[in-house]
Amino acid sequence: MDLSANPDSPLSGGGNGGGSSSIGSNSITSSLSVGGAPQSPSRYEAQKRRDWNTFGQYLRNHRPPLSLAQCSGAHVLEFLRYLDQFGKTKVHAAACPFFGHPSPPAPCPCPLRQAWGSLDALVGRLRAAYEENGGSPESNPFAARAVRLYLREVREHQARARGVSYEKKKRKKPQQLTLGDSSSGFGGNHHQPPPGPPPAAGC
Repeated sequence: MDLSANPDSPLSGGGNGGGSSSIGSNSITSSLSVGGAPQSPSRYEAQKRRDWNTFGQYLRNHRPPLSLAQCSGAHVLEFLRYLDQFGKTKVHAAACPFFGHPSPPAPCPCPLRQAWGSLDALVGRLRAAYEENGGSPESNPFAARAVRLYLREVREHQARARGVSYEKKKRKKPQQLTLGDSSSGFGGNHHQPPPGPPPAAGC
């Protein structure tokens, strides 16, 4: 397959900015131009449309060209690896002295890649777009097991190489105060003062 960048491809303006793994600010094709104005005011819907158009152009530029019906999970993996050349997230090699360092003190020659968070969000949008455009959920290439395994490998590798954690933090449940809790001011050894005398009647 020809994976060389197409100068006319809208992917030439892609990439997730700033080298951060934040999904919101690192949409892979956030700077891509769209053929027409998005029909939906939602930023998610507009981004999903751009991603879908980008993937369609990738299939047309494929050698040989591919139709959507011919697309498989293997082609999705090729597409994700193709996007790495537009990434802006530094992923240190194992031999790099900054491997596992979240804030390297100096530059290094390690390659730039797409951040895992950006790839994960992209696959989610394309999976939804595939079914919205008539694709069957059972044959959705973006939901293929190979794609899920690839994303997991990217997450684990980038977490080690960049010294960051992608684990979701568990929210602490708020502590509920009981009637017997002395800190609540109700019950326990705290007693409410007796009510004051009623106001005197007017003359």
